[in-house]
Amino acid sequence: MSGLLNIGITGLNAAQAGLTTTGHNITNAGTPGYNRQFVQQGTNDPLFTGVGFFGRGTRIETISRSFNQFLENQVLAADNRRAEFSTYNAQISQINNLLADPDAGLAPALQGFFAGVQEVAANPSSVAARQAMLSSAQALASRFQAMDMRISEVRQGVESELAVTVDLINSYAVQIADLNQRLLVAQSAGTAVPANDLLDQRNLLVAELNQLVKVSTVTENDGSLNVFIGSGQALVLGQQVSTLGTRPSQDDPTRLAVSLIGPTGKAIELPENIVTGGRIGGLLAFRREALDPAQNQLGLIALGMAEAFNAQHRLGVDLEGVLGADFFRSPPVTVRPANAATVTTDPAEIGRLTASDYRLTNDGGGLYTLVRLSDGVRLLDNEAPAGGFPIQADGLRIDPAALAVGEAALIQPTRFAARDIAVALTDPRRIAAGSPVSSSVPATNGGDARVAAITVTDTAGMTSAGSRVPDFGQIRLVFDAAAGQFNVTAGGVTPASLPFDPMADASGREFTLQSPDGFSFRVTLAGAPQDGDAVLFAPNAGGVADNRNATLLGALQSTKVLGAGADGEPTAALTSVYAQLVSSVGNKTREVQVGERAQESVLRQAKDARDALSGVNLDEEAANLLRYQQAYQAAGRVMSIAQRLFDEVLSIAR
Repeated sequence: MSGLLNIGITGLNAAQAGLTTTGHNITNAGTPGYNRQFVQQGTNDPLFTGVGFFGRGTRIETISRSFNQFLENQVLAADNRRAEFSTYNAQISQINNLLADPDAGLAPALQGFFAGVQEVAANPSSVAARQAMLSSAQALASRFQAMDMRISEVRQGVESELAVTVDLINSYAVQIADLNQRLLVAQSAGTAVPANDLLDQRNLLVAELNQLVKVSTVTENDGSLNVFIGSGQALVLGQQVSTLGTRPSQDDPTRLAVSLIGPTGKAIELPENIVTGGRIGGLLAFRREALDPAQNQLGLIALGMAEAFNAQHRLGVDLEGVLGADFFRSPPVTVRPANAATVTTDPAEIGRLTASDYRLTNDGGGLYTLVRLSDGVRLLDNEAPAGGFPIQADGLRIDPAALAVGEAALIQPTRFAARDIAVALTDPRRIAAGSPVSSSVPATNGGDARVAAITVTDTAGMTSAGSRVPDFGQIRLVFDAAAGQFNVTAGGVTPASLPFDPMADASGREFTLQSPDGFSFRVTLAGAPQDGDAVLFAPNAGGVADNRNATLLGALQSTKVLGAGADGEPTAALTSVYAQLVSSVGNKTREVQVGERAQESVLRQAKDARDALSGVNLDEEAANLLRYQQAYQAAGRVMSIAQRLFDEVLSIAR
């Protein structure tokens, strides 16, 4: 009878364990990270008798959880990419909205400025038009500065979020190490008797950590979980934690870099390309792929605008007949360390400027390495500059005299150009709307020779020392009908004769005249001159009613000044470069949004596959409640029968 009673007791205990586990599943159905648990039963060792083996009931082997590491890894991988895309999208959308805004963007300010230039070209003697041009220039500079400020605010937000994310990663690492210790104690009987709820908690921490940075894990024989990031850098080894930190980057002190701090306290800066995935990967990728190029490209437009406009403005004269000065304050080139090298833009090579940063290294022995960081091209590779010093590359003049051997300098030609651009002129009368060279034809000419156009290309030597008023001697061209050419009879410019056919060239033929003093200009001669007819060139006495340089300034709106091709000729206008910036950021934003939606779908499918195995199904658990209830009742019935039989035996004995 005792054997039957013991069998009933084991069944009763097994059913009670099933009810307890089922109730635990039901109450934790909404708990994040919870995996369904179930009772693993086994039979007790049977009792051997002469007629065979009689069973002695059941026993509880363990309480297991429905968990599949492969399915969990799929969820982790999908969630990690989703978090990276989500972070990237949240950041780049700010830049996209700024650039594409029809009111706050740069396009309306550029259009308004050049409209002011065209107004001066139409009314060169109007001080009101000149003042309006200055006002529109101030508005343009302010728009550059405002856009750069907004981009800088986004950058500060990225740096702050980067530091906060690193702190969160450290917090999760400490918690995982603590759970490793608790699990080591809880599973002292061996991993065959798992502490399921603690394991779920640890897996949840790993999942949340994985949303911040891509991690990989290895489970040790004692049940401890080792966590690695990057290319295998250990974050958690059992109960030992290596924390992350942020500090100014060695390459660029203005930006934070992620470093790994070992148990000894030694910090190692991690390259950005190995800290991937999750929120921190999205932040670093956004800063590297979108934020830096956008700010550099905006700065390129500002720098190109200032340099091109100043170059043309210096070729004109103002209302007093004085050669033009810089209209814009041209942004300086940033070098880090600041005294490592002297870098300026080359006015003759504006079109070659790029939106890239550069790294210059002094290799010793007069050898240097210059790398364009945007594409990794080595403009110098441990070699001496072919043209000597200063080094000339991509529209820059680089003098590395202060760069010590073994040191490297970061050169950022356009990073802060939009912030630093400003209007240099304050007096509207100083706008150089006129040309410094005027032309005339004597009344004694027999033909109709005329000057169709004059374009000054260089004003060097056009003035006396200490003066900025053009005072060069008169240049006289006289037509020689027999030779079919204009001969230079005064002024000493070269070439000394200009071939001209009154029949073929009547509509106009262009020549370039070069003075021995240094200045030069292009002139288009037209008409049908007769023998002895003259054309005269002299300094412009005043630019009151002269709009020739203002017209050229206005033409810069559509003139190709940037993006030099293989032949060195510019291929893009300022507005085109800005349109390219808007398009590239918009396309990248769209790409990231599509990627985020795709990863959300992948994550949803991975979660469905995992939850089909590990998730709590309330209908199934309700059925289990009935099953275990019936099993409990049946086991109790076995015990009741055993008791009655025992009572019958006792009654016989009486």
